[in-house]
Amino acid sequence: MSLPALQDQLSDFAVRRDWGPFHTPRNLVLALTGEVGELAAEFQWLTEAETERVMDDPDKARSVRHEMADVLIYLLRLATILEVDLEAALKEKMAINETRFPAP
Repeated sequence: MSLPALQDQLSDFAVRRDWGPFHTPRNLVLALTGEVGELAAEFQWLTEAETERVMDDPDKARSVRHEMADVLIYLLRLATILEVDLEAALKEKMAINETRFPAP
């Protein structure tokens, strides 16, 4: 599924629940920040070796996937509200990174 299709699906989900008034840029950034924190919590207190095997545990893997999905959901909603084309933004940023961090 493409990013625009995912954004449309998430917009429809929000509209059907009348969440529009709550999906302001500020609120979405705060929610995104919270979800990144919840993703980080899945790795807190693990050793480096444990983090490399985190997806081997089905319960832990499910939690990591769900937190990553939550991060993506809020990022896509924020992009929709701010009318940011994430694909174009990514291409632009990668072009900048190519010059900032040239390959050896």
